[in-house]
Amino acid sequence: MKPDLRVTVAGIRMQNPVMTASGTFGYAQEFEPFLDLSRLGAIIVKTITRTPRTGNPPPRIVETPAGMLNAIGLQNVGVHAFIEDKLPYLRTLGPPIIVNIAGESIDDYVELAKRLSDHAGISGIELNISCPNVADGLIFGCNTVLANKLVACVRQATSLPLIPKLSPNVTDVVEIAQALADGGADALSLINTVIGMAIDVRSRRPKLSNVTGGLSGPAIRPVAVRMVWEVAQAVKLPLIGMGGIMTADDALEFLIAGATAVAVGTANFTSPSSAERVIDGIKAHMIDHKVGRVTDLIGSLDLTGTTREVTEWSR
Repeated sequence: MKPDLRVTVAGIRMQNPVMTASGTFGYAQEFEPFLDLSRLGAIIVKTITRTPRTGNPPPRIVETPAGMLNAIGLQNVGVHAFIEDKLPYLRTLGPPIIVNIAGESIDDYVELAKRLSDHAGISGIELNISCPNVADGLIFGCNTVLANKLVACVRQATSLPLIPKLSPNVTDVVEIAQALADGGADALSLINTVIGMAIDVRSRRPKLSNVTGGLSGPAIRPVAVRMVWEVAQAVKLPLIGMGGIMTADDALEFLIAGATAVAVGTANFTSPSSAERVIDGIKAHMIDHKVGRVTDLIGSLDLTGTTREVTEWSR
């Protein structure tokens, strides 16, 4: 029997649960030589802002023992150039296109959502409310009142599915998730990068010009899996899990913890075909373990024999 890898996230139908994480896959065309883009479950493009951004000055990427620190600063072409120059190509690929947007104010997000809603070929909007590499980048993602208000305002501006991206740099990620759900979010992405820092001990200077940056890669995967599991217990929205996915087994952890889909990020830098290999690996796992539908894996964590008390809340 051929495994059924299809999933639906916020009404967006995908041929499999593997997508690419924003900021790690450009506008997709850069990766065309390395994998079959038509096989992806969905493509989340690099963050778009109202006007072009040059980002932070270099150095802005530092390799770490189990990942990388980045402080790119949301460099992008701006919404006008994205619509004119990038979207026509993206429309030809087949998989749903989800556009990540960021702003300095609620008005920025509302305007971006309105402009993108006027163009065919966009299946959803991911709200970047949790970027640690720009001034005030965490303001919406770390405050329940502002997070709720932002989503509610953008909700009125578009009929496209809204997928806020959660920050791990908070005291209670579940509290933020609930505020976003109450504001009208259709799904949630989690997690964004963890704030980190690296120092050159010889010069005693920070290795990033921004001083701090966002840590991604395998080092943060256990944190991300835990947060997905916690949010899945409390919020009845589809979740897109991300954070250090390098292999199919990594992706399966997120699905079993409660994610409906996953996004491959930092792995794209080490091997541009990583997402395609994750798809193949999930399919092979399903065949080996006689799982007919990938949806049967979602939230299937078995707590039997663990020390955690199982209550109605945590089932």
